[in-house]
Amino acid sequence: MSRYDNTVLFLNASCILQSGIIAIDMIKNFIAFIKHKPGFTMGFLLSVSSLLLGIWAASLPAIKQRLGLSNQTLGFSLLLSPVGALTGVVLSSWLFSRIKVGKWLLAGPILQSLLFIEMVTVQYRILFWLVLFATGVIGFFNGVSINAVIDTIEKKYQRRIMSSCHGMYSLGGGISIGLASIFYSLHINATIQILVMVVAIIFILISMRRHLLVYQQYIHSGSSLSAPPLSILGLAFICFVSFMGEGSIADWSAIYMKESLHSTVAMAGLGYGGFSVLMAIGRFNGDALIPKIGPKKIVIAGTLIAATGFLVVIAFNFKPTAIAGFSLVGLGYACVVPILFSAAANVPGISPAIGLSSVASGGLIGFLFGPSVIGMIADKISLSAGLSFVLVLNLIASFVATRNKFLATDTNAPFVELQ
Repeated sequence: MSRYDNTVLFLNASCILQSGIIAIDMIKNFIAFIKHKPGFTMGFLLSVSSLLLGIWAASLPAIKQRLGLSNQTLGFSLLLSPVGALTGVVLSSWLFSRIKVGKWLLAGPILQSLLFIEMVTVQYRILFWLVLFATGVIGFFNGVSINAVIDTIEKKYQRRIMSSCHGMYSLGGGISIGLASIFYSLHINATIQILVMVVAIIFILISMRRHLLVYQQYIHSGSSLSAPPLSILGLAFICFVSFMGEGSIADWSAIYMKESLHSTVAMAGLGYGGFSVLMAIGRFNGDALIPKIGPKKIVIAGTLIAATGFLVVIAFNFKPTAIAGFSLVGLGYACVVPILFSAAANVPGISPAIGLSSVASGGLIGFLFGPSVIGMIADKISLSAGLSFVLVLNLIASFVATRNKFLATDTNAPFVELQ
């Protein structure tokens, strides 16, 4: 055996060993998170929307065809969800000053689940638009209440669980898409899929109601869609790009797989599934990676990996490479947003509340409006051109990260710490 062969074998063995270590660390973190019942309960609540979103993403090509929507019309239709979310921004303080947060933690996800039944089975455009708007409103209320309680839990138990909870969201999307692919391969239609999922979710929510209703406080979110101060404009822009990429995959990956690559219905959702699974893996391992590598390097590398993923998707007219590309995007984005939120809360001269709300507002705009912009580009040029637009934005975000001084600090602060 040559020296070259020995070197290759050594590198392969090292990669396998390192992968095994990462997998063991992820399993340990996940087990510790599961054992922490208050945190795991909030993680499940975050996963509700992604468990529903996976089936929605897989069924979106059929919805588009059933309602006779062009790419541009679908893009404009999807704008109703962000309009609903922005309406939620205005109404959230009013709502949560009048209803105890624990009651909403139970009622909100149930309402969201019922809305998704109509979203998947809708037969009329006007009803589709109304449900999209309502889903945006309820989804924002759920996000405010769940994250507020997560913050309360972190302070009470002196342990960081925010990223693990959001890792549950990513994991839920992967599970949902996997189930959708299995159901489609068994010729089980989307209506039955969403009904089964909603019944299961509502059953679990009712069974854990005691752990939800224990939160008797009123929360005053003080939510507003604020323009970011100039000092953290760069952080807000990177968050805008990251959330736009995530939204584009949630809403357009299945359509790209179905219409551009002519995949089967069972395979169409696997792009979003791979994205969700690798994002979950990255988030459950972020605790070990951020202190070792440093937040700035991870954000730069993450946006470059995401850009590479989009390039793989559009450069090769091949289904497996498209799934691999979408998965790479999820891996790239995994730790970016937790780092951005941490940096925004520690900018000198700006209160943590203003920093977080400003960066989160940038992300909200990107996640909700981005897919609509891609739809407009897809209708005028092609869906590949729309995804190329996001690719370019990721390259710009990577450059912005290299120049951002706030990402260079707090290198030893993990975003998940469970003991």
